[in-house]
Amino acid sequence: VQLQASGGGLVQAGGSLRLSCAASARISSSDVVGWFRQAPGKEREFVASIRWSEGNTMYADSVKGRFTMSRDNAKNTVYLQMNSLKPEDTAVYYCAARLRIMSSYDRWGQGTLVTVSS
Repeated sequence: VQLQASGGGLVQAGGSLRLSCAASARISSSDVVGWFRQAPGKEREFVASIRWSEGNTMYADSVKGRFTMSRDNAKNTVYLQMNSLKPEDTAVYYCAARLRIMSSYDRWGQGTLVTVSS
């Protein structure tokens, strides 16, 4: 399955954006879909993930309470609602998928750039 991320853009600090990640085919109930981000000069880091079957979510401490990940089973799409954005949230955001039993994500979408101005 191919993943297509979208929704990035320029926003002022304190603002909101919603990212989308659409899959080209049905996402398996055995899959976990995650969001990652990579800021300039930094390593890629985990942001959030969702178990496709149950909808259980996990978040990095840095985004807890500000970001919400959700899914639309019918559209094979996941979303990342980002509120109270900070300049340090500026990064290229990627969506990815893996089997629940695997530790590594093996399907990656292209990134979408989020820029938060102060």
